Amino acid sequence: MPAIEILGLEKTYWGGFWRKRVKRALHPLRLTVEEGEIFGFLGPNGAGKTTTLKMLMGLVFPTGGSARILGLDVNDPQVKAQIGYLPEQPYFYDYLTAYELLAYYGQLSGVPARQCLRKVDRALKQVGLQNVSGLQLRKFSKGMLQRVGIAQAILHEPKVVFLDEPMSGLDPMGRREVRDLIQQLKSDGKTIFFSTHILSDAEALCDRVAIIHQGELKGVGAVADLTAKMDVKVELIWQGAVMPLSMRSLAERCYSGGDLYRAVIKQEDQERALDALRREGMRLLALTPVGASLEDYFLQQVKPADKPVEVTV
Repeated sequence: MPAIEILGLEKTYWGGFWRKRVKRALHPLRLTVEEGEIFGFLGPNGAGKTTTLKMLMGLVFPTGGSARILGLDVNDPQVKAQIGYLPEQPYFYDYLTAYELLAYYGQLSGVPARQCLRKVDRALKQVGLQNVSGLQLRKFSKGMLQRVGIAQAILHEPKVVFLDEPMSGLDPMGRREVRDLIQQLKSDGKTIFFSTHILSDAEALCDRVAIIHQGELKGVGAVADLTAKMDVKVELIWQGAVMPLSMRSLAERCYSGGDLYRAVIKQEDQERALDALRREGMRLLALTPVGASLEDYFLQQVKPADKPVEVTV
């Protein structure tokens, strides 16, 4: 049984002075997430990621379509006990300690009083905050607050965890901590659905990803499968006085520093590029295959075609 089934969810807003202007935040979306996988929901700002998550949480009502979590409709009260949620910008009363905050959320989540304190201790240990449990939240760093947010999302031991931009605004150390936590949750058998626009994190973590842009689903699958659809590319490095004009038309990306130049081109254009370098008397230093990344696939889906090549000096 899939953990999450999104069956044509869509959302339309009416704006303007007379509410006659239509803004479609999400086109009909169909998506399935299997149990036990880390699923990345990717897209630029304003793509519809948070709108989708809020509809799955029951915080926003859809214009059309439906969704199921663990086989139950998202509005079924039984679903709420099986899901955890960290919003993009959580707000916690910062004069509470981490322990007090989680004890409060445990009561809101319906955790029995006899089990609540034990589960608070367990959640704090899971996120690595057991040694600062008595510290007020106003003294926490951004990364520590994100870990507190994850702790409240997993306190009641849900089967499915939703995280909205969990790495947003974190430094490299904080992002690494959150990535490790997400991996730990998967090891515990939970399904994780998280939205992000930080592609390196998604590439490192996710079993599968979906890319959404302007409310439309552009692609879904394992990272390796999506990048395999990309054109094979090569990188040329050469030494010379100038950048040949013919290379500018062939290259997708060009870089220069002093008399050294680098260009990434499609493999099918390799011979033409080498001929151009020979004609100009350039000295070829290296020719290396370049593997496609999730960033390449993402940009192909969301960027307009035929953008001019930029040369970075």
